[in-house]
Amino acid sequence: MTHFTAAATFAFFASIVLGITQRSQPRQMVRYGIFCFVLFLAVVIVGSWLMRLIHA
Repeated sequence: MTHFTAAATFAFFASIVLGITQRSQPRQMVRYGIFCFVLFLAVVIVGSWLMRLIHA
């Protein structure tokens, strides 16, 4: 398992938990879960590029 797949797996399960615990309506749960998942992955990608720029 690569670092990215580990981060994506964590983002997936964390987004499910956040969606269920932070919203009350099923539709809102799904939308918030997807929103959190996208933000998790965006932070991972931006962070990896920043670390690459710092390392180079």
